[in-house]
Amino acid sequence: MVMVMNLDLELVKQIEEICATRGVRLTPQRKTVFQLICASPKASSAYELLEQLKATEPQAKPPTVYRALDFLLEQGFIHRVESTNSFIQCCSCNAHKHYSHLLICDKCSNVIELQDDNLVALLASNAEKHGFTITNHVIESHGICQSCSSDNKE
Repeated sequence: MVMVMNLDLELVKQIEEICATRGVRLTPQRKTVFQLICASPKASSAYELLEQLKATEPQAKPPTVYRALDFLLEQGFIHRVESTNSFIQCCSCNAHKHYSHLLICDKCSNVIELQDDNLVALLASNAEKHGFTITNHVIESHGICQSCSSDNKE
């Protein structure tokens, strides 16, 4: 049995409602993959998710996870961490498309998602000065999180 600890059931309900409004289907496998991603503060690779999914669905294969991830990305429920080819929960699942900034700890692999309208406006302004239209961007910053920094000081 897959144990999903501290998962906000309201969040799952929210994405179910968003899917219903959009007329798309949140299959049990898609929902389970989303719950697995939400259960971890770290970004999860597709193969890590596959191993966890096999606990309840032994027949699960890589395409099962990849299809679920494609759906969740398309709906804006998760983000791909490009530098590590892994996935995290989106902090605002109700926004279909938005820009975010990911802070990735190189020690513990935890990922924090930030949304800063000022940063997005600055990027758009800089692009506009060059006649460029941004259609997508990924901002990832690697470093050491507060918790890991504190651990080093002890």
